[in-house]
Amino acid sequence: MSPAVASAKITLSYPLYASDFDPQNSDFLLVGGGGGEGRTGVGNKIVTFAGQLVLANPLIFDQTLIDASRKQTISEVVDIDLSKDEDSVTSLAIASSTVSSVTAFAGINSSRKDQQSGKNEHLRSFRLEYPPQKRAGAEEGKDTGAQAYKGQTAPLGRASLFAQSTAAGTETYQRVTRLSRPCNINGGQLGAIATGLAPEGEIVLFDAKTNGPMGPWVEARLPLGQGVEAADVDIMPLDDNEDSPPGTFAVAYCTDLEVYVFQMTLKQNSTPERGFSHFASRPKFRSIRFITPHLLLLLKNRPNRQGADLLLLDTSPSCEGKVVNSTSLHRGINSATALAVTHLSSSPTLQLSQLVVAVAGQDTSISIFTLEYGDNVPYKSTMFKSHILLRSVHPQQITSLSFSTFLPPVITGSSTSPQHIKLASTSIASTVVVHTLPLILYPSPSQKPSQRRYVLTSPGRSEAAKMSMTVLISALAIALGAFFLQAFTEIRGTSPQYLGAKGWVSQRVHDYIAVPYLLQEGTSIAPSTNAMSGLSEYASQSPSSFSDHVTDTFSDITSSVSDAATAAKETLYETPEQARAAVSSALDAASSAASELNAASEAYSATASLSASSLASAATSQASSASHHVRDLLSRHYSYRQDRPPGAEIHHMVIHDDEESGKLKAGFHRPGTQGSSKDVKKFEELSKMEKEVWKQRLRDAGVWAVDEGEAVLKGVFFGSMAGAVGAAVRGAMG
Repeated sequence: MSPAVASAKITLSYPLYASDFDPQNSDFLLVGGGGGEGRTGVGNKIVTFAGQLVLANPLIFDQTLIDASRKQTISEVVDIDLSKDEDSVTSLAIASSTVSSVTAFAGINSSRKDQQSGKNEHLRSFRLEYPPQKRAGAEEGKDTGAQAYKGQTAPLGRASLFAQSTAAGTETYQRVTRLSRPCNINGGQLGAIATGLAPEGEIVLFDAKTNGPMGPWVEARLPLGQGVEAADVDIMPLDDNEDSPPGTFAVAYCTDLEVYVFQMTLKQNSTPERGFSHFASRPKFRSIRFITPHLLLLLKNRPNRQGADLLLLDTSPSCEGKVVNSTSLHRGINSATALAVTHLSSSPTLQLSQLVVAVAGQDTSISIFTLEYGDNVPYKSTMFKSHILLRSVHPQQITSLSFSTFLPPVITGSSTSPQHIKLASTSIASTVVVHTLPLILYPSPSQKPSQRRYVLTSPGRSEAAKMSMTVLISALAIALGAFFLQAFTEIRGTSPQYLGAKGWVSQRVHDYIAVPYLLQEGTSIAPSTNAMSGLSEYASQSPSSFSDHVTDTFSDITSSVSDAATAAKETLYETPEQARAAVSSALDAASSAASELNAASEAYSATASLSASSLASAATSQASSASHHVRDLLSRHYSYRQDRPPGAEIHHMVIHDDEESGKLKAGFHRPGTQGSSKDVKKFEELSKMEKEVWKQRLRDAGVWAVDEGEAVLKGVFFGSMAGAVGAAVRGAMG
């Protein structure tokens, strides 16, 4: 279940493009935007918000500008109206703040008229004073009246730092404004701005600790070349690096396909050398952030709007820009539009910390992840862990994300005040949404305070570890399923015995579920066609050769049927009915073949002195005569049943095998006579298998055809088909 996240929303009168929190006070948020130059009626503004949120439980946090009755709202505190003759605010960043004011830099283009004259003061700085805090004696939840004081604002300066372009109709603007946190040693602060829509891209690095953009404060310029622009820039001070002099910073920037990392020191007045480049084949990099001086977080969009990914890039000299880990955003995101990160508190003894990452998608959703990193954690072990997915945060595209800075309290005991971080987002639909994410103290209170820290998500298995566990469990489930299926089929008797599962259950259970196969695939109880086809060849030879061949063939058939009957006998104790049916089928098929052999042998013996052609003619004549006789009796029997007058004497027609000759014989008998006392059954009383066998016999004999239907066979009695072959089978079965 996703954790509860409180949120507050406000709608302004102009589209918003940039936002940043006061680094010293998470209750103040700075946003900027506007309608741009022209008479659209939409102004250009920078606004400071203040507000306080609560969770649904409710858990109340301290707040400074609004009453307790307005805990889930945000309100405007300072409103800076900018000139409508100039462009809108495209980027901004807060440089420093005090209890009473905040200093910020913003990217605002000059008017078109000034740009045409070669003057575009795109970098602006402001100081915004906060109104006084709510008086200390105000009661919680009591309305203290409207906030009439709106604070004072003062512009500090403006400057044009980008190289002037000679191209006509340029639309260059300040796409990126990024400031580092102040150095711990000398308080130095480095800023960076980057062009957008410029004929030749450029990055300018400047000293952000000056009072305004005046004088020789530019530290370095990085020309990017024609048609190349920086998608994003990030800066990290190297406070803990003993090999670097004070005031040294690590700088990283990305273009669509490349990533560059280098170091520079303030007041060196030299262009830094690019120390690393990573080339991507097709995806476009969207944003870049430092996690450590040698570990970068990259946001890239896949080609053709097929999704977005987060990458961890190791830029240490030994790895040469290797991607050590990655994760994909949810399938609803075709491309990402914004990225924000914030570092939480670290454990003093374990040197572990958690990074919170927020990514906005084109579907107006925000995905929040966490990363565990530390001095003793290998980069390849730094895994992404999904925290929550916030859907449909804004009505239109999200333009910016920003986290508040977490200032951890001193952990002294098990009882600590609730802590949280805030995530602000803006959109072109003029909306501002602030989410409050509650933090937890990790590990448990029983641990020493020096080992505890605040985290958003309890450290645990990463997404990759969860996926590996899921794959392992799925493979185990499939293996167990296959094992039990094989065991069941062996017990049921439909599979060969590989596991020996037949002996795992009692005889009673086995008899209940077993359906054994009686004959394996490929086992045949019919006579070989090669043996039958040899008759015509031997018929042209001497009588003794033909007689010997018939005898040998008959012996082979008898042996084949005997083997089949023995195989059926082995499974008779399991399924008697099925075994009997198989034996009956074997008897019928073998009897038919034996009858043909006997008939051919008798025909040859009776006409041994005749030629081969005479023998064939005699055999054909004899078979034809028997066939006409049986067909005639069937026709008479059918007519008799149709035309028999009421009360007339009943005569039964009986068809059976001659046990001596193997031929079909037929006749009429009165009930109770010797001819009708044989082991006979009506056609209607035969089993389905027996019906099919008899119909095949009749078709082979030429006395019945399928198109005649079974109606002519109704009322006819059929006798035994076993004959001599049946005796052989019965002898084999003991």
